[in-house]
Amino acid sequence: MGLESRLRPLPRRLVTLSTAASIDASTSSSFTALPSRIFSPEQCSDDDDDEDPEDVFTAFLPHLFPDDAPQFHGDPGQHLLYSSPRYGELEIMVPSYPSQNKSGERPKEVAEGLPRSDSHVNSIEEGRKLCAHFLWSSGMIVAEGIEQAGAKAGSKESPGNADCEIWKVQGETVLELGAGAGLSSIIAALTGASKVTITDHPSSPALTAGGALSFNVKHNIPLGNCAVEICPHEWGTLASDPWALSNRGLYTRIIAADCYWMRSQHENLVRTMKWFLAPEGKVWVVAGFHTGREIVAEFFETAVSLGLEIESIYERDVNSSVDDGGEVRREWVNVREGEGPENRRRWCAVAVLRHAPSATA
Repeated sequence: MGLESRLRPLPRRLVTLSTAASIDASTSSSFTALPSRIFSPEQCSDDDDDEDPEDVFTAFLPHLFPDDAPQFHGDPGQHLLYSSPRYGELEIMVPSYPSQNKSGERPKEVAEGLPRSDSHVNSIEEGRKLCAHFLWSSGMIVAEGIEQAGAKAGSKESPGNADCEIWKVQGETVLELGAGAGLSSIIAALTGASKVTITDHPSSPALTAGGALSFNVKHNIPLGNCAVEICPHEWGTLASDPWALSNRGLYTRIIAADCYWMRSQHENLVRTMKWFLAPEGKVWVVAGFHTGREIVAEFFETAVSLGLEIESIYERDVNSSVDDGGEVRREWVNVREGEGPENRRRWCAVAVLRHAPSATA
């Protein structure tokens, strides 16, 4: 069964959101200072307990069309229940812009980098802002890996278990880049990371006070469980950013899940990874092929050319598992013959990067 089986949409309802200004790009804010989302009982419809038929049908699509597995989930502003085997049901709010329509058609178009109906290509800035509007399967892969490694820590399965070592967060300092809804960071905080910093582009709606990140952190992480902060950060903006200067080389684990569809940002992303990565730290790269395999391969080439090395890499089927519940994997290749939009969506690349021995940050 695929990752999407862990998600269940909550009934759609009207809510009241804080209209506080976005967090200033130069200021990091602890989640404890951010107001949570407020639900108004008077605004809920009589059929709140009924699941939307469209949501029910959507949940079954991966089983009907396994090669067309969804790589992102939810609509702007929607709430999803993520069923965690270890932590129970987590309520995850998907980021939303006030001007977005509820159908999700335009955000999906932009998130996949597709032309608009008028044949004009969406701008990088618009795409950068709207790509936060989903819960991505790649983030769920990171969350699952962290959780499973945490559950096995200290058990007989742990010694010598490569996956436990790859996804271990206990006592680690964790930074998530392009976090969106921040599911991976939430699981890292719950699993025992010593510090978690959640970042996204300053224009991301997830960063607004009372927005998705503040709601998701406050709603799912008990106070005192882990030091968690939410910070705006633009990739490549390093020496001029006071927060970046004060946190250089701090993080032993960096999460970057589905951050690769803009070729123009590959170099900025790699430089950001290197800047924040501790000398013995690791970067978790998970990338879907929704915009093609070539762009993912180009990112790895850029990373290696700028001083990172690939410690491990493989491809994972996001829609299937073996009989014992383990992952379906295959070897990573830069070019896979016969691959196209009709059969690549169910696969993603999973890699661990680190500083190359001779590289300087």
